[in-house]
Amino acid sequence: MAGEDILMVRQKELKRLHIIEKVLERGIKQIEAAEVLGLSSRQIRRIVKRVRLEGDKGIIHKSRGQPSKRRIPETTRDKIIHLYRLQYSDFGPTLASEKLQERDHLAVSDETLRLWLLGSGDWKKRRKTRVHRRWRERKAHRGEMVQMDGSHHDWFEGRGPPCVLMSYIDDATGRVFARFYEYEGTIPAMDSFKRYIQKFGLPLSVYLDRHTTYKSPAKASVEDVLNDEVPLSEFERALKELEVEVIHAMSPQAKGRIERLFRTLQDRMVKEMRLRVIRTIEEANDFLKQYLTLYNRRFSVPPRERDNLHRSLPKGFNLDAILCIKTGRTLRNDFTVAHNTKLYQIEDRTRASKIIVHDYINGSVRMSYRDQPLRFKEITSRPVKKQAVMERIRKRSIPAANHPWRRRFKVDRHRYESAKLILPPQNGVESPLQS
Repeated sequence: MAGEDILMVRQKELKRLHIIEKVLERGIKQIEAAEVLGLSSRQIRRIVKRVRLEGDKGIIHKSRGQPSKRRIPETTRDKIIHLYRLQYSDFGPTLASEKLQERDHLAVSDETLRLWLLGSGDWKKRRKTRVHRRWRERKAHRGEMVQMDGSHHDWFEGRGPPCVLMSYIDDATGRVFARFYEYEGTIPAMDSFKRYIQKFGLPLSVYLDRHTTYKSPAKASVEDVLNDEVPLSEFERALKELEVEVIHAMSPQAKGRIERLFRTLQDRMVKEMRLRVIRTIEEANDFLKQYLTLYNRRFSVPPRERDNLHRSLPKGFNLDAILCIKTGRTLRNDFTVAHNTKLYQIEDRTRASKIIVHDYINGSVRMSYRDQPLRFKEITSRPVKKQAVMERIRKRSIPAANHPWRRRFKVDRHRYESAKLILPPQNGVESPLQS
């Protein structure tokens, strides 16, 4: 057949065949062919002998098309695919190969597993369209910029309550710090930032989105315009007092490093917590301490410059006095203050018309005027409102049987009955009193 005369050879083999034919034609010597092909003269003699005997097919290696001696047995392959379908059906090949090595002590490379899963139909190639964007170089120093955001996701896959992962990633190194909270708000943001400061120090800048926690939606007042200021959220105000620059991203892609981190954690970390049957936020935060240590050891990179630009806080610095919610409240004439549906009595004498209420991360409350603390106590039993008192006063009372009003009513009724009997019918029509 014509197809049997076709040889499938590589370019490297074609080059060898060309040189060997020159040797057979006595155009060059075997020692010169060995130098050109980078082989020993002994190997050249073997190849020349095979080409003489077998023709052009002799240039093809004898192991072509033969199974490898180091191949993984079929029984092991079937066992791994069965385990993948049973425990790791939604795992990617890379993560699945890691878990097979760690939990099941079955060593297989991610690429080998990928080929097996493609062949068995358990994995499909994923192609994504990409939008062109300009690449931004990493910052040079550790602590020069930190990207921050919260990720809303079903982290417990229905096993526990909904929660948010507040995360920080250093732009220069990719080192990650994170913690779970019930919601994404000012108090969780301040608490997570406080923990970050205590572990690493104050960064020079924080890169975050335009969530109302991080950027105030209020419009500038006339006073703000005159003072060339913009309304600040409580988190912005706290970072400004700490001399940390706040940079707001105009799109999620602008802070792509932390967005890619969330995509990775939503895939890998969710499955790790599933294998450990984690159900609560407390268990998840304990798990994060160990998990992030291993994650940073594997995925973080060294910075271009050695210097660390994180700033340490001076001794005795009261960080809680800054990382708190400060709200202005009116002081009433009876020296009471209403705040968060509660009523407080100020025990100090002051001429202030407005005071500042501090809501701390731990839930405690403090009040101050011109940075001086004020003594206060909560009023647990609130006074009855005036409207309720008037309603009790206006309550309808039933007069007694001998009340003058009742006697007067009896006299008026007697007169009415007498008039009804005296009035004659007019034009054959009864009077309304007679009807």
